[in-house]
Amino acid sequence: MKKANIVVLGGGTGLSVLLRGLKTFPVDITAIVTVADDGGSSGRLRKELNIPPPGDIRNVLVALSEVEPLVEELFQHRFENGNGLSGHSLGNLLLAGMTSITGDFAQGVQEISRVLNVKGKVLPASNDYVTLNAEYVDGTFGEGESNIPQIGKRIKKVFIKPENPKPMREALYAIEEADLIVLGPGSLYTSVIPNLLVSGMEDALKKSTAMKVYICNVMTQPGETDRYTVSDHVQAIDDHAGGKIVDAVLFNTQPIPFSYAQRYRKDGAEGVMVDERALAEKDVLLIGDHLLYFDDELLRHDPLKVSRQLVSLL
Repeated sequence: MKKANIVVLGGGTGLSVLLRGLKTFPVDITAIVTVADDGGSSGRLRKELNIPPPGDIRNVLVALSEVEPLVEELFQHRFENGNGLSGHSLGNLLLAGMTSITGDFAQGVQEISRVLNVKGKVLPASNDYVTLNAEYVDGTFGEGESNIPQIGKRIKKVFIKPENPKPMREALYAIEEADLIVLGPGSLYTSVIPNLLVSGMEDALKKSTAMKVYICNVMTQPGETDRYTVSDHVQAIDDHAGGKIVDAVLFNTQPIPFSYAQRYRKDGAEGVMVDERALAEKDVLLIGDHLLYFDDELLRHDPLKVSRQLVSLL
């Protein structure tokens, strides 16, 4: 029997967490990963070698890998000293090296996928070097994925330069063949939406007959989604896609423990409010569930609970 195809679009930690859960189910996974990251080791390699940033891709490769824990640890190892090496993770350097050998970032990712015995396909949203920009509600602009939330103004829209970067043909094909398409979880404007800005992506998503599910963040993000409700998140995605693409939204209904709420409040974050009336007007399927997973001092989505909800939609 043919396995169902699930395509997940996103970036950042949220995507890796979800994929660790999803790979335990009998489905074929394609992860399409944002290439707008410009901070840390990724940002340095991106600037120096003129390649897409490897960091989010590295985390996704590790999440989907089937290797010994030590190999995983090695790939994620970050150098703490050494002139020029300090701050780089070994996985980022290997991806940069493989790009240099093959002459192509996406090809480099495929080769490393084989080394790590990756379950599924990992594709950069584009092979091009792009920079994320934001226009704020007050008419000013910000540049750079890591810089955009720091400015602390309400975002009107994000866009990429140069405009119309070429999409990966395999990514468009994966969307065409998908039985379920998942957006998120992850930073709304800097991890999820950048994938929709690559030319051809929004058309492919609109043409696809597969159900498109958005996994809404549990907490708001300072400088990015302050005071956003669930429907605000959905609206932002549809606005950037130039029309309705979200068919269903999965959100958390589990109360946030006081100590966690307090800690997040100190950083200016709060639980994302579920505004069911506004969501009902959007004509989206609402899937609320207890989805919290407590990771030290952080709140994450429980990868197995989220994956179970997604697989049940197939």
